Amino acid sequence: MESPFVPSKNHFAANEEPPKSYREFISTLPRTKGWNAEDDLYHYQGFWFHPTFLDGIMSAQDYFKAQPSDILICSTPRSGTTWLKALAFAIVTRNSFDDSTSPLLSKVPHDCVPFVEMDLSHGSSARDPEMPLLATHIPFSSLPKSVLESGCRIVYICRNSKDAFVSMFHFARRLEIQRNLEPLSLEEVFELFCEGKCHYGPQWDHVLGYWRASLERPEKILFLKYEEVKEDTGVYVKKLAEFIGCPFSPEEEETGAVEKIVKMCSFENLSNLEVNKTGKHREDTPVSIQNKVFFWKGKIGEWENHLTPEMAARLDRITEQKLGNSGLNLVRH
Repeated sequence: MESPFVPSKNHFAANEEPPKSYREFISTLPRTKGWNAEDDLYHYQGFWFHPTFLDGIMSAQDYFKAQPSDILICSTPRSGTTWLKALAFAIVTRNSFDDSTSPLLSKVPHDCVPFVEMDLSHGSSARDPEMPLLATHIPFSSLPKSVLESGCRIVYICRNSKDAFVSMFHFARRLEIQRNLEPLSLEEVFELFCEGKCHYGPQWDHVLGYWRASLERPEKILFLKYEEVKEDTGVYVKKLAEFIGCPFSPEEEETGAVEKIVKMCSFENLSNLEVNKTGKHREDTPVSIQNKVFFWKGKIGEWENHLTPEMAARLDRITEQKLGNSGLNLVRH
C-alpha cells in the first residue's frame, strides 16, 4: 500500500535519490500522548505509531520488496515476538547449526531476524539472501503491497489482551528507566491502552486484521495464540516447521530435534544467556535497548498480579466487544 502524500519509488527518475525521511508529513498527522514523557503517538491508516517506526513503515510501503520465499513473523508488541523469532530461526537454521553453535546463543533473537520497518526501510537491501525470516509489527492493512503480491508466508502470533498490556507496560517502564525518565503510572497507561492508544494499536484491530486474513488465506497465513503455543510448544514447533516449508523428518523427531529446539528457545534458557542479560540490541544507535528488557516473565496469567479485578473486567468487556462475532476469543485463558 502506497503512503498518501509521499511519492513512491516509481515517481523518481533513475538518477534521483528516494526521500530520506517522512517526518514532515508525520508532523501533520493527528497525535496523542504516548506511553512516555517525551514522545507522542501519531495516527496513520487507523493505527497509532511512534514517529521513528512510522517513518520506517511509510518507507517500507514505498520501497520494501518482498520475495515469494520470505516468511514474515508478525505481531503486536509484547505478544510473543521474541520467542517466535527464536523458534522460527532455530527451525530454519537447524541444519546449519546445532544447540551449541546457534547464533541464538550469542545474539538476541531480534538481531537474528531483521525488522522490516527498521532494518529494511528506505530502500535498504541489507538482508541475508539465505535467510527467509523477516519480522514486523505493521498492521495487515498497512503491509507493503509487495508482501501480498509476492505470495510470501505470514506467521502471526497474538496474546490475551490483559497479559499483552501488562507486558507492554513493564517493557515501556524499563525503557524509561534506562533513559533516566519518569515512567507513566499503570493507571495512566491503562487508560491509553483501553482507548487503543498504544504502539501499533488498537491491539484488537491489529489482531482482527490478521485473523480475518488467515481465514481467507490459510495456506499463506498461520495464526497462532501465545497461550496455545506455550501450553503445547512441541506440537506448534512441528506445525510451524511444516508451514514454513521445512518439516521435521521422522528421523529428526526420533532423535529429539523438536525437543532440543523447544528447550533452547524456552524463556528460561534464553533469558539466562549472558548475551540476554548484559548485551544490547542496536548498540551505538539512538534506539539501542538492553537485551534484558525483552525478557520479563513470559507467563500466562501474569496480569492477575498487576491489574485490579475492575481493570481486568473492563479489558475483557472491550475485547469481547471489539472481536464481536469474529470467531476469535482472546479472553478465556
